[in-house]
Amino acid sequence: MPDLTRFSVATANLFNLQLPGRRMHRFSKPWTEEEFARKSTWLGLTLRELDADIVGVQELWHADALAEVLRRNGLEETYDLLATPADGTRIVCGALVRKGLLRGQPEWVTRFPDGLHLESTSPEDPQAPDIKVALGGFSRPVLTFEVALREAPPLTRVYVAHLKSKLPAEVHEEAWYEADPDRFRNHRTAIGAALSTIRRTAEAAALRVLLTEATKGTVTPVIVLGDLNDGQLSNTLNILTEQPRYLVGDSRGGGDIALYSGQTLQEYRDTRDVYYTHVHNDMRESLDHVLVSEQFYDNSHRRLWLFDGLVIYNDHLNDTTSADHKRKGTGDHGLVKVRFRWRPARQA
Repeated sequence: MPDLTRFSVATANLFNLQLPGRRMHRFSKPWTEEEFARKSTWLGLTLRELDADIVGVQELWHADALAEVLRRNGLEETYDLLATPADGTRIVCGALVRKGLLRGQPEWVTRFPDGLHLESTSPEDPQAPDIKVALGGFSRPVLTFEVALREAPPLTRVYVAHLKSKLPAEVHEEAWYEADPDRFRNHRTAIGAALSTIRRTAEAAALRVLLTEATKGTVTPVIVLGDLNDGQLSNTLNILTEQPRYLVGDSRGGGDIALYSGQTLQEYRDTRDVYYTHVHNDMRESLDHVLVSEQFYDNSHRRLWLFDGLVIYNDHLNDTTSADHKRKGTGDHGLVKVRFRWRPARQA
């Protein structure tokens, strides 16, 4: 049984990791053998440098592709690979878990939980029209599993998520669009962006329901890793975190169902914020996040683990085009790693 005094977690978007020659997105060319070899080399070296105990991954097409990366870089004896649904037909979330830590079987959650119902007649605001969002599931299944970081309970529950991107949904092939294209043609981007935002917001709310069910009234430590496709102070992150207060000095707090952003925890340690994990149209954004429950929050009286620093691996984003990443084998997102030390609060 493990009894760690330090551990680390990371999140990594794999930029469409697929076996060479296999199809990917509609307008994407399959990776050649040479391109896959470059991706394997870069990713393997990066994983070695990360040396995280748990790595949540997104944009994985085929489990065999990540298994091959591990094999080529001598990491197959280091990690258990969690990627069962990754059969090459769709992108899924997966994880690498240092051997000996995993407990039980991983689960991929596709459907929204029963506790989510997105419908309102707005009785508090008669001016607002009724709203109903008819979404039943995640566009990318959420991976969840448990790990044993210490001999004594409780187990730590980990979630790996990939929420809907900001890329506007394509609507030009929809029946309603084709029936009257002149009406909608000039508004495709706005409509598509609105649809993507609605989907991402609904997915965040669905994940929040899962998180609340795991944390409310319990002592379960929870970690969320993922490409959440939105910034630290966005509505998406506000839904997921429940916007907790960050206390300083001798104050003691911590919310039962709250999540704390690794980005914010690092800002309390640092005098300069250079956190970005993606570049689009020369704009640097923070899309990839590590969120943790109060058991990992410094000022919680139920703290078990002390935050020990965050590192962003994003130098490769200086080349910002897909062509550059494809040519060099790099990913198009930065990787986030967060470290913790075993340091329970006296009240814990």
